[in-house]
Amino acid sequence: MKHSVVSPKPSTTGSGMVWIPGGTFAMGSNHHYPEEAPVHRVTVDGFWMDATPVTNRQFKAFVLATGHVTTAEIVPDAKDYPGAKREMLRAGSLLFTPPPHPVDLRDWSQWWTFAFGVTWKRPYGPNGNLKGLEDHPVVHVSYTDALAYARWAGKDLPSEAEWEFAARGGLEGTEFAWGDEFAPGDRQMANTWQGQFPFQNTMLDGYERTSPVGTFPPNGYGLSDMIGNVWEWTNDWYAPKHPEDAPKACCIPENPRGGREGSSYDPRQPEIRIPRKVVKGGSHLCAPNYCRRYRPAARHPHPIDTSTSHIGFRCVRRDIGEGDRQSTSGR
Repeated sequence: MKHSVVSPKPSTTGSGMVWIPGGTFAMGSNHHYPEEAPVHRVTVDGFWMDATPVTNRQFKAFVLATGHVTTAEIVPDAKDYPGAKREMLRAGSLLFTPPPHPVDLRDWSQWWTFAFGVTWKRPYGPNGNLKGLEDHPVVHVSYTDALAYARWAGKDLPSEAEWEFAARGGLEGTEFAWGDEFAPGDRQMANTWQGQFPFQNTMLDGYERTSPVGTFPPNGYGLSDMIGNVWEWTNDWYAPKHPEDAPKACCIPENPRGGREGSSYDPRQPEIRIPRKVVKGGSHLCAPNYCRRYRPAARHPHPIDTSTSHIGFRCVRRDIGEGDRQSTSGR
């Protein structure tokens, strides 16, 4: 049965974090992609979560303070990529490049290009910059980059269970983070793709690529952009399916932390031993005809060494309770 869980008025720290009260919920979905199944009950403790994805402005402050060099700015090591062409072993990141016509949707190379010189500072090309994008989510960040930022900020990356619980915003069993209708009253509730992916974007939501954080309505917990805009890194190793539901209430997992690193490798590329983390939330590239992952239950594996133009992140804190909000200093 689908029903709304009464949630308290969003509580914030004054530094951009929202209190997520925790609880037991039905994680996953049995009605979409196989990796989302089976639905199973999970309990998470309360935690603080960034109200929005980390922005370019915030990530810039981190880089200026620490001198951090992102993965996209480092030349890949040939030993990590057996069989790679020498000319491809250059610093760069995956950039969405829409084709001008319909293509085979089974071949992602038709719209993804490994672009040399593309970084978080130059998200659309090596000659670009961040002008006008300061409040957009930072992209072209690997898992390592996201974790480095989180640790600098005195935070962490969320587990998959924490992320999904927070994304649901107090709603139990609904399809989307705001209910069961994708565009209630024809209102676009998130930055996703309208039209035929990957060549036709009608931009009913007003955006071709990323949008400023907080552009679309927040969920019941006061979190913005949990769905669409950019995928978000979690701390969990990817497993191809969820565990079965606990047979009794006493056995419901508490604060689960996902699969094992050794099981996260891509079986289609056994020669490349790069583990994968779970990313959540979908992005501005999710479309009805391709990747209907603009839902809280949706999940996807992504290699920890790979950055793209549609993956960002947000952080959590578990070391303080709701009553300690005045002690948080978040950056």
